[in-house]
Amino acid sequence: MSTLTVYPPAKINLSLKITGKRDDGFHELETLVLPLPGLTDELHFEAATKFTLHCDTPGVPTNQSNLVSRALRLFEENTGKEAPYRVTLKKRIPHGAGLGGGSSDAASTFLALNQLTGASVPLSRLAQWAGELGSDIPLFIYESASWCRGKGEIVEPVDLKWTFPILLFKPSFSIPTPWAYSRWSNSLEIPGISYGSIKVGEIDLYNDLERPVFEKHRFLAELKQFLLEQPETQNSMMSGSGSTVFAVLNDQKEAAPLIERTLRELDPTLWTHLAIF
Repeated sequence: MSTLTVYPPAKINLSLKITGKRDDGFHELETLVLPLPGLTDELHFEAATKFTLHCDTPGVPTNQSNLVSRALRLFEENTGKEAPYRVTLKKRIPHGAGLGGGSSDAASTFLALNQLTGASVPLSRLAQWAGELGSDIPLFIYESASWCRGKGEIVEPVDLKWTFPILLFKPSFSIPTPWAYSRWSNSLEIPGISYGSIKVGEIDLYNDLERPVFEKHRFLAELKQFLLEQPETQNSMMSGSGSTVFAVLNDQKEAAPLIERTLRELDPTLWTHLAIF
């Protein structure tokens, strides 16, 4: 096989609970992650004389700092197989949104190279390698809803029967994930903002990172509270470290009026995406 195109999916965190600080500086957490249908990047692999990475989005590094490059080099190192491919990355998942775009790209690189080279590395081993590059990369290896524990690298795929439409809203600014975690322990709640767990189906939706992020970025708190008060919405929450806030809808037909109202009353520049399961 000389060419292959894969579609790294975005994700949202349906719940994210921080249970403490680890000795290695990371946080101990428990999070339920759901891949999002219809929102993906695109990675095209084409056989070449040497590895090169190209991207259609200005500002995205294409050198060895990119997670795609790092995943490819780690795969070569651990399998002993060369991977001389021209890789073209088309970005569709917003950066700094709490949707896992870069991590998903890295995981899909491992999966694609495993297929292209015929290495047949077990998923559990690929997940171990992925964990060397980032705590939230292993979950994408399994291409499934998953509970993630530890610092995120302990992944338990689950058969989650999720059927509710999810509507995403992202403002123009992004949130650095390390910053959000660093502010968690000393952050305070904003009076009048709902932080508690709300059950949707059998899932309790909750995000411990809302407190530090909302404290600095009040607009995200305002966006969540606005969505909670709309008749179309079952629940609303920030995904991961933000800056995406999502609304769980009763029916996909209710998305259009909710988008129109939210953009009109809060911010007409908000990026939106409707995920239908």
